[in-house]
Parts: sequence; C-alpha cells; structure tokens
Amino acid sequence: MRWIGLANNEIGTLQPVAEIAARARELGALVHLDACQGPAWVRPPLELVDLASFSGHKLGAGRGGLLLARREVPLQPLQFGGPQEWGRRAGREDVAAAVAVATALDVCARCRADWSLAARPRAERLRAALVELGARPTGAEPRLPNFATAAFGRVKGEDLLLALDLAGIAASSGSACASGSLDPSHVLLAMGLSMAEALGSLRLTVGPQTNDAEIDRALQALSGIAALA
Repeated sequence: MRWIGLANNEIGTLQPVAEIAARARELGALVHLDACQGPAWVRPPLELVDLASFSGHKLGAGRGGLLLARREVPLQPLQFGGPQEWGRRAGREDVAAAVAVATALDVCARCRADWSLAARPRAERLRAALVELGARPTGAEPRLPNFATAAFGRVKGEDLLLALDLAGIAASSGSACASGSLDPSHVLLAMGLSMAEALGSLRLTVGPQTNDAEIDRALQALSGIAALA
C-alpha cells in the first residue's frame, strides 16, 4: 500500500499523485489518496488510485467522511454484527452525514473552477504582503490556489496569531491536526527551514466566500504586526 496526500495541509503544495501512482503500479502496490485537503479547489485524480478518503468538515458538510474504494479492493470490516455498507462496517448508517458529504462534493465539482479563479489573486496578495514583512515563503507551485504561507525567523507563530486574532483575522501556525501544540512543524523542518523559522510559521487561506474587502482588512492587520516581525 502506498499513501499520498492530494495536497499538503500546512503549505498547500500539490503532491505528484500521478507519478507516485504509476510507480506503485509498477511495484504491484495499492494506492490510497488522502483527498481531505483540496477537493474544493482541484479535482482529485480518482481514476489513478484504488482508495480515496474525504472529510466532511473540510468541505463545509459538518461531521462525516467518505472512503471511496474500488470494488476489487479487499477491505476488512472495522465493526461486525450487520450487513450494512456491504458488510464492511456494521451499524446504522448516518444518512444525514452521507447526504451532506455527497452534496458538498457535488457543489465542489460544479464550482471549484470559479472558486479557484477568484481565490488565486487574493492569496497572491496575502503572500506578497508576508514577503514584504520579511517572511520566507513556504510551499511552491503547484499549490492550492487559496493558500498563503510563510515563516518568520524573528517572531513566534503564536505571537502572530494573537496579534491577528485581536484584529479579527483568523489564521493558523501549522496544521489543524497539531492545533494547541507548541512544537515546530515537522513538515517545515523536513523542508530545511531553521527551528526559528518553523516556530514562526503562519498560514492564511481564503475561502469561496472571501471577498476583496476582507483581503484589504487582512492586509491592514498584517501591516499592523510589522513591529513584531
């Protein structure tokens, strides 16, 4: 089994799914695509993989998730006792969550092109502002169009988050999975950033409903943290 994420959830870089899937096929390995990050912005190449997972809350669908598996892929059940979900997971199905996730994926498929077109220039404005403040950009093209990430070497990410929060701007320093942790990002360290830079990471993202006025307000808030940086 080979596992690959569609996009990195800290810096937004799109992963080389096609190349990894092709190599896995040569080795006779199954491929699982973690598509939780990104389907609102790019189409997951489901035709190249054997399994793919999606997360409802990242699609605006609330709780619930989805595992897509080819019929010929053998899966051992996690729960026993009933024939639900083709014998792979016994128990009463959460119909509401399933419908919500399916609807969210349908909306993403119909709207992602327009969302991406609108998000890219807004994220570029945020990235330019971070560089102007002296931050080192993190991530590279190809990336998710809504990501703006950078690392400051002279100030901690938690201080940046506090200053932005007081200005009414939601931001993060690292992945949501590591929320509350003060440890440096293992992703940034693996990329070669220094310990100080990894501790000073900042992630800003725009959503489908983000407008230019909100970007202007975020830029004003960023200019206000210049003294920290």
